[in-house]
Amino acid sequence: MSLDFDIAYDSLKGLSVGDALGAQFFVPGSSVSELLAGRPPAPPWPWTDDTEMACSVYSEIRRRGRVDRDALAAAFADRCEPYRGYGGGTVVVLHQIRDGCPWVEAATAAFGGCGSWGNGAAMRVAPLGAYFAADLDRAAAQAALSAEVTHQHPEAIVGAMAVAVAAGHAAATRGKGCAPIELLDAVEPYLVDGRTAEGVRRARKLLGRSVAQAAYELGNGAQVSAQDTVPFTLWAAATFLGDYPAAVTACVEAGGDVDTTAAIVGGIVAAHTGVESTGETRGIPQQWLAAREPLPSWATD
Repeated sequence: MSLDFDIAYDSLKGLSVGDALGAQFFVPGSSVSELLAGRPPAPPWPWTDDTEMACSVYSEIRRRGRVDRDALAAAFADRCEPYRGYGGGTVVVLHQIRDGCPWVEAATAAFGGCGSWGNGAAMRVAPLGAYFAADLDRAAAQAALSAEVTHQHPEAIVGAMAVAVAAGHAAATRGKGCAPIELLDAVEPYLVDGRTAEGVRRARKLLGRSVAQAAYELGNGAQVSAQDTVPFTLWAAATFLGDYPAAVTACVEAGGDVDTTAAIVGGIVAAHTGVESTGETRGIPQQWLAAREPLPSWATD
């Protein structure tokens, strides 16, 4: 693989481990205090729809070097396994696409014709952003295309753009210092006014605050919307950009839609740290990577 794809694959690994670990905290018996003490849940950790859809995004980018919305829509629909935790609205859209409905019609008709403002477009896009790290304008544009296949609402689209740009900046600064404010500065030019943008701008004022306060002020994904998810995830990624375990643990500590927040943050942070720890950064713990369910073979074929 090229260097671009190496970094994008690191982001996919980080996304999938965050997703799989976060999902364990919907299982009775998993303990946040145990994780904070360095004792994660027992393996294996199955991944969810977050990883399944991110693998399709990565696979399509790897194959074409860009987003082809028709091809991506077909991939999402063909690979959808509802037991992975897909939202009901997404399942409806993907089943309609699988049955021959054009993706633009299915996605636009969702939620009474408003389109979905859910966090699904943001949860799967970090590897795309990492791949386009050298051109953040293109990262944002390709992220928007990837979002439109299932999410036609502007809040969901800007959420995906913001996450992709954050992942791109994280990848571009790998091996270099990156102050928390710098990550949010990189995202600012791509924010389109709305609730998601307002939340990301509030996140700037909360840098240095506790995880609990940030989640209280910004949301933790409990509403499964872009505006309730993306601001906190960008705060967490900026705060813990050099420390993958701390970044994902912050998502678990915050509660809410933990698998999705941890997937987004894990994808951004792993683009910066890589998998291996260095003297300057902490990558994905090998114990966590080994516990995660293997990725599907088609993702890298």
